[in-house]
Amino acid sequence: MTTSTFDHQLHLYEMMERLGIEPGAGVLPRLSLPYATALRRCEACHCKEACRDWLEHAAAAVNFAPRFCVITDILFELQCDQAGPRRVH
Repeated sequence: MTTSTFDHQLHLYEMMERLGIEPGAGVLPRLSLPYATALRRCEACHCKEACRDWLEHAAAAVNFAPRFCVITDILFELQCDQAGPRRVH
C-alpha cells in the first residue's frame, strides 16, 4: 500500500498542530522553503508506520517531535520562527 502526498501533508499538518505551529505558516514566503523541505523529507521517510502510531497515541499538545522524525530540525525551526506568544506546557 502506498501513501499519497495528501496523506503526508495530513501527517505534517497534524504534527505541526501538536507542536503549536500555525499550519498556514507554509504559505508565508519566509517559511515556504522549510515547509516544502519538510514535506519532501516526510514523503521519503521510512518511519511512516511509527509516525501514524505516534500521531494516534501522543498527547494533543507536545513540545518536541518524536526522536524518529526526520524533520525534527525543521519543525523546531518553525516553532521558533513563528510569530505570536510561545506556548507553555
